Amino acid sequence: MIHRKLSVRPEIWQLKEPFRISRGTRSETHVIIVEIEEGGLSGRGEAVPYGRYDETVDSVISQIGSVTEAIEAGMSPEDLQTLLPAGAARNAVDCALWDLQVRRTGTPIWELLRLPQPKPVDTAVTISLNNVEAMAEKAKYYKDFPLLKIKLDRENIIEKITAIRREAPKPKIIIDPNESWMRDDLVALDDFLDQMNISLLEQPLAAGLDDDLKNFTGKIPICADESCHTREDLPGLVGKYQVINIKLDKTGGMTEAVKLQKQAQNMGFGIMVGCMVSTSLAMAPAFHLAFDADFVDLDGPIILKNDRAFGLKITQGRISGYPSELWGGSELWGV
Repeated sequence: MIHRKLSVRPEIWQLKEPFRISRGTRSETHVIIVEIEEGGLSGRGEAVPYGRYDETVDSVISQIGSVTEAIEAGMSPEDLQTLLPAGAARNAVDCALWDLQVRRTGTPIWELLRLPQPKPVDTAVTISLNNVEAMAEKAKYYKDFPLLKIKLDRENIIEKITAIRREAPKPKIIIDPNESWMRDDLVALDDFLDQMNISLLEQPLAAGLDDDLKNFTGKIPICADESCHTREDLPGLVGKYQVINIKLDKTGGMTEAVKLQKQAQNMGFGIMVGCMVSTSLAMAPAFHLAFDADFVDLDGPIILKNDRAFGLKITQGRISGYPSELWGGSELWGV
């Protein structure tokens, strides 16, 4: 009989500076850590309760508590899919279960999930919403990085993008309005975004306004973030989005994320792998989805004032790997 011990704890991590998007500003991030011990080994998972999806620290901890008995009795990641809905709670548990399985079997996570072997990847680095001058200054600092992600609302869009592109002419750029634009904005800005060599436009309209994209044929690929959580969402995105953003806190962990990625690719969608603002423990599982993605946005540790021990190695926007002590591995990958 399997004997496990589950522990759950909240943590607060301070950010380097205030992080602003169209929905608000934060100076810290709240995460939930799940640890599952079995036979002297332990697996860990990290998730971020997200208010946009009606999650709180207390609600996520309560959800995890509801399956404690099943987890400690030996529940598998596949069993978990039927016991918890997609979201932060399932993500933390799912990732902890996979980490534990890697450490029990000695088999790397990419082999267990039949994923490509890890290799270095470029990640976006986020410039949060601010005034024109401040955003341009950040762009100047990141001008030699491979990929920038720009947070915007509806204020001074042209001025901000123009200033950023002037200071950073080389990087690819993702524009992320976080659901703050309207269809009229898309129409008005389409030629300008093309002239600015923008590579991707992420969730410009509110998730409930997806139908407004039906007959819009813009020059910039549009990525579904808030509109895409699991495979169930994919049919409703056809003809509206060209790319989907896979985040483990939306899919509820690696188990669903791997299936979502494969099905989306089979349906012709491009793939972006993203994250909430969190530590390297949350980035490590998503890192294994990145080698078959068109865009990678795993810059959570860069946003934090301090990262946890054994974090991802990120140099000028390039992730080269992480130590096996962090999550899901038995060797040092690419470091």
